[in-house]
Amino acid sequence: MAHRLGGRRKNVKKGFQFTFMVVGASGTGRTTFVNTLCDSGVLPKKVSDNAEEAHNEAGIKIKPVSVELDEDGVRISLTIVDTPGFGDNIDNEKCFQEIVGYLESQYDDILAEENRIKRNPRFRDNRVHALLYFIAPTGHALREIDIELMRRLSPRVNVIPVVGRADSLTPQELRDFKRRIMEDIEHYNIPIYNFPYDAEEDDEDTVEENSELRTLLPFAIIGSDEEIVVNGRTVRGRQYPWGAVEVDNPKHSDFARLRSALLSSHLQDLKEITHDFLYENYRTEKLSRTINGGDQDGAALDADEMASQSVRLKEEQLRREEEKLRDIELKVQREIQEKRQELLAKEEALRSLEARLAAAQLQDAA
Repeated sequence: MAHRLGGRRKNVKKGFQFTFMVVGASGTGRTTFVNTLCDSGVLPKKVSDNAEEAHNEAGIKIKPVSVELDEDGVRISLTIVDTPGFGDNIDNEKCFQEIVGYLESQYDDILAEENRIKRNPRFRDNRVHALLYFIAPTGHALREIDIELMRRLSPRVNVIPVVGRADSLTPQELRDFKRRIMEDIEHYNIPIYNFPYDAEEDDEDTVEENSELRTLLPFAIIGSDEEIVVNGRTVRGRQYPWGAVEVDNPKHSDFARLRSALLSSHLQDLKEITHDFLYENYRTEKLSRTINGGDQDGAALDADEMASQSVRLKEEQLRREEEKLRDIELKVQREIQEKRQELLAKEEALRSLEARLAAAQLQDAA
C-alpha cells in the first residue's frame, strides 16, 4: 500500500475531486439529502404553480452541479449529478438509457483524452465515482424498477442503495425492510458497492469499519434543512407530534456514516475502483467492439492506435501487478523483521534469566 499512501498525501495537499450521482423517484428524499449533505440549497426543490400540472414531468433530465466543500481542512471539489424525472413514467426504459449513456460518455471522454498525442492539461475527469440509489420506503421489498436499475448500472458505477425518508417507517419495519432489500440484492446477484475488504490483507481497523458499514446497507437516510431544539440542543432534524428525529444521530439515521464514507473514509477507494475496474472493463469492451467492427459510432481507431492501446493496457496491468508484488514483498519483509526482533528479545530475556540463575546458584554454593 506504500504507493497508495504517497498518492493520498499529495491529494490531501491539493484537495480531492469527487463526483456522485443521485437517482430515485420523486418524493424519495433525493433533493433534501443533497442539500443536507452540503448544508446549503444546492438543488432546488420542485415547485409547480399549477396544481393540475404538478404531476407532469418532461422526462428525465441529468443535471450536474458543482460545489466546493471543506472537510476537516481538506478541500473537496464535489460534483453532484441529479436525475429529476426518473421513475415518474410508466415506461422507464428511456430513463435507463439516459443514465447509462451519461455514465459511458464520461468514460468515452477519458478514452479520447488518452488517445491524444498531446494531452489537455486542463482536462477535467467527470467520471461518476458513486451512485446513490434512493429506494422508496414501501416497507415491502425491491420493486422491478429498483432491480432493473441497479442491475443495469452496477457494471458502470459503484451503486450504493439507500432508503429515503426512512422516518416514515417504524424501527422494526425499517429493519425488516432493509433485510428484505439485501436478500433481494443477493437473490438477483446485483454487484453493489458493499465496502469490500480482505480479511487477510487489510488491517484490523479497515476490516472492522467495512464490516460495520456493510451491516448498515442499505443506508437508512433522513434529511432535513431545518433546525430544531432537542433537550436544549439545536440540531438538524424533523419535529413530529410523537417526538423528534435527528439527522446526525446514528440511532435515528445512517446519514452521518454515509456522509463520512462518501467524503472521507471511502472516497479514494470509490475513485480507485472506478478507474481500475469499472473504467478498465468499459475500455476493454469498447476497444474490443472497435476491433470487431461492432462500434457504429464513427469513433473507430486505426490499426496503429489500437495496437498502441493494447500495449498501454498490458503495460498498465503489468505495472499494477508489479506494485502488488512489491507490496506483498515489503509486508513479508516487515513480518520477518518483526519476528526476528521478537526472537532476539526472547533470546536476550533467556540469557538474562540464565545469568540470574547462575548467580543465584553461586550464592547458594557460597
